[in-house]
Amino acid sequence: MSLFSARRLVSQAYCGFKAASSKKQKFLLEMARPSSNMADFREVFAKAKHIAIITGAGVSAESGVPTFRGAGGFWRKWQAQDLATPGAFARNPSRVWEFYHYRREVMLSKHPNPAHIAIAECEKRLSKQGRSVVVITQNIDELHRKAGTKHLLEIHGSLFKTRCTNCGNVAANFKSPICPALAGKGCEEEGCNGLLRPHVVWFGEALDPDILTAVEKELDICDLCLVVGTSSVVYPAAMFAPQVSARGVPVAEFNMEATPATDRFRFHFPGPCGTTLPPALARHETEIIS
Repeated sequence: MSLFSARRLVSQAYCGFKAASSKKQKFLLEMARPSSNMADFREVFAKAKHIAIITGAGVSAESGVPTFRGAGGFWRKWQAQDLATPGAFARNPSRVWEFYHYRREVMLSKHPNPAHIAIAECEKRLSKQGRSVVVITQNIDELHRKAGTKHLLEIHGSLFKTRCTNCGNVAANFKSPICPALAGKGCEEEGCNGLLRPHVVWFGEALDPDILTAVEKELDICDLCLVVGTSSVVYPAAMFAPQVSARGVPVAEFNMEATPATDRFRFHFPGPCGTTLPPALARHETEIIS
């Protein structure tokens, strides 16, 4: 998969859907409204060899993870989204690091919920059958990894990784505080004479093209796609599942409510992900476990 292809994916995300072929358009027009028949989904699941699971904030909300998106998303007196920018970090890295220190501390107290665990257990079980599961997440909390997921693509980065602003080195970091200075006023830890920053994608920043290339490769080979706990409004992730559906691959959405993309999918299961996902991913009667 070329870097050009990955960049094209982002371009499509911001410029609108890529024009579908007449065959694909006919397929989309013939699709019925999404089904909530779990038995039908289970039959599709039992035959799938490469499953892509796209997750968003909804799956972590059930673990008590707070969201700072939208109106009312304040940390202290600052609008949280205003701190998650390159400009904010350039002006006041200590303040931004205090904000991320707070988020890291909150996350260290949270645990995977039944949805995270169901995904991890499904991946482990299917790998023994020569089948694959990949999790493509917008979340930065690492709860999927904590649950045991191995094949994980974190498109927005991780709260528990740092990146040097000088040499670009990325490293896992679970220290608390992340450096001694943060205990009092903020962080200006040096590495390679550079300032460390959270390894997350801020507003106004592009996604890592290598991650996008890996994502596109997985979406190209998947024969079943699940959308779990995401509003389908944040780009480019909002484009992933509709693109998969446009080529005729079954897509199942597990969400509290319908989203702008719901009508493009074959299945929709409303309700808490921790309730709907475990039975969906449980061992099917046709599975042979060695």
